[in-house]
Amino acid sequence: MANQKGHPKGLYLLFVTEMAERFSYYGMRALFVLYMVSAFFSNEYASQIYGSYTGLVYLTPLLGGYIADRYWGNRKSIIAGGILMAIGQFLMFLSACFVKQSIMQEGGSIDANVDNGFSLFLMFAGLGFLIFGNGFFKPNISTMVGDLYEKTDSRKDSAFTIFYMGINVGAFIAPLICGSLGNGNWANPANFKWGFFCAGVAMVLSIVVFWFLKDKYLKTPEGLHIGLPPSISELRHAKDEVEHHLEGEEVKNSPIRLWGCILGAVALFVMFSLGAESFNDYISAAIYAISLALPVFIITDRGLTRDEKSRIGVIYIIAVFVIFFWSAFEQAGSSLTLFAENQVDRTIGDWTMPTTWFQSVNPIVVVTFAPLMAMLWQFLGKRKLEPFSPAKQAIGLMLLAIGYVVIAFATDGVDNNTKVSMWWLFALYFIHTIGELSLSPIGLSMVNKLSPARLASLLMGVWFMSNAASNILAGNLATLLPGSDGQAKSFLGFEITNLTEFFTLFAVMAGVASLVLFALCPLLKKMMKGVQ
Repeated sequence: MANQKGHPKGLYLLFVTEMAERFSYYGMRALFVLYMVSAFFSNEYASQIYGSYTGLVYLTPLLGGYIADRYWGNRKSIIAGGILMAIGQFLMFLSACFVKQSIMQEGGSIDANVDNGFSLFLMFAGLGFLIFGNGFFKPNISTMVGDLYEKTDSRKDSAFTIFYMGINVGAFIAPLICGSLGNGNWANPANFKWGFFCAGVAMVLSIVVFWFLKDKYLKTPEGLHIGLPPSISELRHAKDEVEHHLEGEEVKNSPIRLWGCILGAVALFVMFSLGAESFNDYISAAIYAISLALPVFIITDRGLTRDEKSRIGVIYIIAVFVIFFWSAFEQAGSSLTLFAENQVDRTIGDWTMPTTWFQSVNPIVVVTFAPLMAMLWQFLGKRKLEPFSPAKQAIGLMLLAIGYVVIAFATDGVDNNTKVSMWWLFALYFIHTIGELSLSPIGLSMVNKLSPARLASLLMGVWFMSNAASNILAGNLATLLPGSDGQAKSFLGFEITNLTEFFTLFAVMAGVASLVLFALCPLLKKMMKGVQ
């Protein structure tokens, strides 16, 4: 029996590796929309591109998870992903090196006489490397956290909470450092370059640390190395290979299943593309189509047992509700950033706080309160009062709704010439972060516990795919942010004319989703087949 006094050292190696990678991601994330608005695009189009970028970032883990499960293993995938992301950050740095300052025209358009075509090409090339690099990195490092423990080890929820703290230590430091390197003067887009460069250096350090320490610390409780290619780790997958056989004969999946899902995805893409007006619209259509077709492909695998299908069904159902959460939560990188830049009073005495620093509120609350949340669940668990995983996630959705109620109240009656106190925005981020702690690390742990081992990385990719769909939706919803022209924006027949109506939209969306998920909790508990 493995010693359960404390956590394996491999957890802290993954903690540090992910911390550096998240520094890279969140450093770039804090600057990205501001950089695009400064150099290339209007607020609305910048928000759409941001949504497409973050959507693809969470879609490519499907590819990375599949390649890791079938060919490379987790370790090679993480190293390959890290190298690609480092290249991407340095291309963003070069983009800002060559950019020319644009003169903003009345109405928010960029001066057409300034040619930033080469910088724009470098930026999109950098985004491509970041998107595919993240696809190889993200699902595999999350999967390895669970592989450090036995399947039924009660420390897993705690381990994922610790790992989640690593994510947020990096996310906390990044906006403060990367956002300070331009001295807050974002009118000149060249000032962004050192922020991007710093994010690239963090990515390099992440991979160097992982490379030198992986063999020493990444082991199972029995001392077997984890994250190796399938051909090397056959003993680890022996049980799953047995499950793929029925009465001595291997279960065969019909090729009709594969081609049916491919054709279904194509048909969905065509349907979602109707009325598309830009490249971003086609990206959205592709993500929505894959998000519907791939889960069908996985669940129709004839090698899955009835209990496995039931547990995977829970992952799918929760993933739908996660879309509502992240599409509202991820306004932090687009509409809430623009709101903070334009309509939040950021002055303290003679000092003006950089807009990018608001991005650090979320991670510092996570780092501070994650241990307290873990203690709360343990306290309730000892008294048999702890909510099971889907109920915790419903609580997270309700807290998200409450955060938007707070900011909607703060902006009631505010016009374009009035600024609200920064403390209202701090309150929103605090409430949202407590909601995130109730949903995100619990979700990672739940996916790891409910997934068959042979599909662990792929199903982690499916989980992140819900983030892809939600980020695309977040980018589209961000365009509803009222502009300085006072023109109304339409959404599902409703007119959004001011900030209060904009924020109320997210409060209603998250609140309704929370209530529905609470109602489904008894069914989901039955479908989990004894997994807690």
